[in-house]
Amino acid sequence: MSPAHAALAAMTYLLAKHAVADFFLQTQMIYRQKGIYGAPGGLLHALIHILLTAPVFILFPGGSAGLAVALLAGEFLVHYHIDWAKEQIVHHYGWKFADRQYWCALGFDQFLHGLTYVTLLWIWLPST
Repeated sequence: MSPAHAALAAMTYLLAKHAVADFFLQTQMIYRQKGIYGAPGGLLHALIHILLTAPVFILFPGGSAGLAVALLAGEFLVHYHIDWAKEQIVHHYGWKFADRQYWCALGFDQFLHGLTYVTLLWIWLPST
């Protein structure tokens, strides 16, 4: 597989796992607690994400085991804080599902997560 094809396949995996973790595996507890800093629901949500990200490092060889651990730790922190910040903004302004601003905030949240995966793969995958 060419490096470009490997990058596209890895990105496809990460986007699919993101949809599963953010929409199919998200419970009411997770949803309710993501805006409370340090609450178990938000931490569990970020943990689910990195557990589902971990196989990308086996399926698409790149850096070392230490780098994989560092990238997973980074994803945990970034994912957690993107979600927490989005919840802070949504609650501060009182936006609800019916509000356009809520969906703009959710879309921006999803965009930032996608950029996280681009960064992760940029660091992980070989450049040649």
